[in-house]
Amino acid sequence: MEFPGFLGNEQLKHNLSAAVDRQRAAHFYLISGPEGSGKRTLARLLTAALLCRSQGGKPCGVCSQCRKALSNQHPDLITVDDTEHKNIPVKLVRSARDDLFIRPNEGNRKIYYVPRAQNLNLEGQNALLKVLEEPPSYGVFLLLTDNPDKLLPTVRSRCVELKLQPLPVAVVEQELQKEFPDSTRETRMAAANRSGGWLGQAKILMQEGGGWYPQTIEFVESYCSKNHQRLLRLLVPMEKMKREQVAPILSQWRDLLSSALTCRAGLPPMDPYSRQLAMGRTSRDLTQGVEILQKSLEYLQGNLSVGAICGNLVWQLR
Repeated sequence: MEFPGFLGNEQLKHNLSAAVDRQRAAHFYLISGPEGSGKRTLARLLTAALLCRSQGGKPCGVCSQCRKALSNQHPDLITVDDTEHKNIPVKLVRSARDDLFIRPNEGNRKIYYVPRAQNLNLEGQNALLKVLEEPPSYGVFLLLTDNPDKLLPTVRSRCVELKLQPLPVAVVEQELQKEFPDSTRETRMAAANRSGGWLGQAKILMQEGGGWYPQTIEFVESYCSKNHQRLLRLLVPMEKMKREQVAPILSQWRDLLSSALTCRAGLPPMDPYSRQLAMGRTSRDLTQGVEILQKSLEYLQGNLSVGAICGNLVWQLR
């Protein structure tokens, strides 16, 4: 199996290639990894490989089956999702379950693509279980998730899990150089480090301003200068933001403080902001800041409001 555009994960690619080449592909795959990890790219390539008519390396990318699969226009590729709903409606799962027993239109497989498997509620997962127990020979389900723990153990146990791994920072930086040739290496390295090795996230960070959120730059200035009023002016507008908007910003602040701590320990700084924080704050301040931000991120996962969290940070990060 060929993997154009899908980097890293060598062992996963080796195992998957062997299964496809020997025509021993599973009926159910659980592709897991955070946003920007390449889940959709892998799912698209696997779909094309399973439908490819070539006798050589699959997917060939040339045959009609490949072209349709890679452009999401194949009649035997069915997406099970409704983006207008937070949870995937159970009726869609039941519809896919009924459709599965109608033979493929023109391919040798019928592939059901579930891009938000973590958003299947209990009823939806139980409906899916009935298919997982006795699928027809041509049926394949590709479940994509950023949180496999939200799936029932009975669902996960019936799937071959493809757990994606982050790329080395150097590889991410090289890929960013290809897509952002006018950027500086320092900017690319900042985005690569902030992304944690996930190329998709690094590209988003580059598009949003060289890897740094505007709030992060202001945070560094206000935190280093111990300017409480400036920090207040920064955090109050953030109270109106959504959880998914605030979380990556606070994560970036936490990671910067952690980086500044390593800088104070004698290691070279990864970026100028880490250096600035290391010079402006003590090790004790930085350690407390990391703990405060980590706790705030945990609060974001619970029921505490964004406003309450930001208000608490105004007083804690002094």
